[in-house]
Amino acid sequence: MIRKILISVLVIALMGCSHSPPKELVFSITEDELETLQLSYYSDYFSFIGQDAEGKVAFALDTNRGQDQDTWQAEHFVVMHDEQTGWQNLEGNGAYPNTNKALSDIPNSDFFSFEGDVVSGIAIHSDANTLTLRTQPMETVIHNKKGLSRYLLGSAEATLTWRGRDIKGRVIYEYLFLPAFNRLSRTYSGVFSDFQGFYASLDGQGDLYMHHQKSDFLADLVGFKDGFVVINGEARQLDSIELAIDHRSLTWGFYRWPMAWRGSLKAGGANYNVSLQLSEKNNIANWVIGGFAMGIVKGQLESSDQRWTVYGLGELIM
Repeated sequence: MIRKILISVLVIALMGCSHSPPKELVFSITEDELETLQLSYYSDYFSFIGQDAEGKVAFALDTNRGQDQDTWQAEHFVVMHDEQTGWQNLEGNGAYPNTNKALSDIPNSDFFSFEGDVVSGIAIHSDANTLTLRTQPMETVIHNKKGLSRYLLGSAEATLTWRGRDIKGRVIYEYLFLPAFNRLSRTYSGVFSDFQGFYASLDGQGDLYMHHQKSDFLADLVGFKDGFVVINGEARQLDSIELAIDHRSLTWGFYRWPMAWRGSLKAGGANYNVSLQLSEKNNIANWVIGGFAMGIVKGQLESSDQRWTVYGLGELIM
């Protein structure tokens, strides 16, 4: 979801023909005004982390769609990493026809189809990639509203069937709705800056999600810093995130990739220390002034009396 907005923003900014999105309109438009404008953007993002006897697997699918007057758009962004064989080449990345004009529902493509919903449990099928992801009903942890816009985060137990393997794990789900905005049909600048997000599992039994970013365009909706933990079956939104970057790596451009973090978190009155390292970095785009990469994040989360192993996907949009 967020990564896709940034890709359009930075690419078009380099071309010198973008404009800033109308922030006041996005967060203050009424339903009647939106019906007249007919401009909107939706995104559903599923990030799965699981493990079987052959090792850990990370899989993420982001499906975006939008309307701009009498046109409808849709696209997938998909990645997969296997602990033994590395990053996988999956089919289905990119734009596809939204022939049914689906917005609130996720439109099927030739590569991915969707059965059910996140409330009762959803199944995502891909014959082209020989995989199926099935989730249990999603538990919502964060549900933010600003005007008509919506931002939702939750998680659930899930199973990924892939190449004959039934991989048990958990999925973190992220939903975004923005009225008066559609980066699939229009170009913008100044939406996000220095986004660092983590979608991780805690020993395969719980979850850790957190992000921090420096742009104020969506801060009223998604925050500069936000996240949640699920520990012993109890979900809690993070009250505080304090992370310092321990290490950066060089790249071709006027920026450096953050590669390691250390800091503290608070949730439900409990204090935690966290240390994270990014490995297996997959460089997806470089715009000289910024870039987009995903990687495997590993580390530790500690409380005064317990420690969890962190493993998941890290997302960098610089």
